[in-house]
Amino acid sequence: MLLNGIKVVSFCHFLQGPAADQYLADMGAEVIKVEPLGGAYERAWSGANVYIEGVSGFYLCANRNKRSIAIDLKNPAGKEVARKLIQEADVVLENFRPGVFARLGFDDEELKRLNPTLIFASASGFGSSGPMLGKPGQDLLVQARSGLISVTGNVASGPTPVGAAVVDQHGGALLAMGVLGALVRKLREGKGTRVEGSLLNSGIDLQNEPLVNWLAGAIERNALDRHKSLATWFHQAPYGVYPAADGHVVVSLCETPDLAEAVESAELRKLIGLDRYEDRDAFAKALAEATEKFTIAELEERFDRHNVWWAPVKYYDELLNDPQLVHSEVFREVDVRGRKIHLVNHPNRYDGKVPDLRVLALDIGEHTREILTEHGFGPAEIEQLFSSKAVTAPDEQSQKGAA
Repeated sequence: MLLNGIKVVSFCHFLQGPAADQYLADMGAEVIKVEPLGGAYERAWSGANVYIEGVSGFYLCANRNKRSIAIDLKNPAGKEVARKLIQEADVVLENFRPGVFARLGFDDEELKRLNPTLIFASASGFGSSGPMLGKPGQDLLVQARSGLISVTGNVASGPTPVGAAVVDQHGGALLAMGVLGALVRKLREGKGTRVEGSLLNSGIDLQNEPLVNWLAGAIERNALDRHKSLATWFHQAPYGVYPAADGHVVVSLCETPDLAEAVESAELRKLIGLDRYEDRDAFAKALAEATEKFTIAELEERFDRHNVWWAPVKYYDELLNDPQLVHSEVFREVDVRGRKIHLVNHPNRYDGKVPDLRVLALDIGEHTREILTEHGFGPAEIEQLFSSKAVTAPDEQSQKGAA
């Protein structure tokens, strides 16, 4: 794979950081996930209270292809283990609140001392400085602060959040992109790089197109007031969601005469020649009244025949059987302690192939002993680390339970 031989040590939790290093892991990097003795936060929380044989769905969505070592970073012996991992790494990622990793003993100077060519990547809510420095950073909070919620809604519906943690996931992708650029620099120049990503910047980046249009066009808030079918404030009609007799469809690009013929709408014919942005509400109203008379199958035949760009609105329970998604191997079936579930695969293909699933660390510190051995710790040293509670592994936890 692309990143074979690249060693990444990740001190990450929640979603932004784990998503970033999962992209790197899928591309072949050897990623070691450093967890506290009680496990990373995402092991103990899951959306919709989904747990698969005791394993959080939240954990499973962003921790593929990583090995797990559990270390107490406040324990002096645990710090030494972390230092040893860092010394042998190409990349270190962390997404504690700003300043926490430094207070644990791993500031920029210490990291450079340990590994002069290290790529050190941090993810945070609002960056490493500025008036928001001490504030909590989380997807929904940033959807609000970046303006995303305000423009997704309209005056009638009010601010409307996106139905997924899009800022977290995009932030992870941007951080992985920054690390990849730093790896190229390291290979070319032999230099390390400090990479910083933030949720706020990621939320703004997601809205590049509308923000440029808004600022350059001196747009005012009344532009957000639009017919409920229209998807955005800045596209011309019919760009939006429309009712069908048995569901909903979206309509994107088309010519007004073609659209009017496709749905046999006299009202749309009357609007031919008008500006589809200035008169967008009238277009949307006329189209909604027309589409609701047809089934999705009928609209498919009509739209395709008249070169209207459209799609059916799908629900999650329809995706596993979607022919294109099946063909593209978007989902992967995995076994979690005897139960079959589906994970979302890495989004890219390399030489026509989906990256392999090499490891899935279901238990806290599942690879602690293995990783310690690889990093030069002898059997007696390893047992001392367990005795001092600097590290843990599943066998140690089960012994505690039995005691």
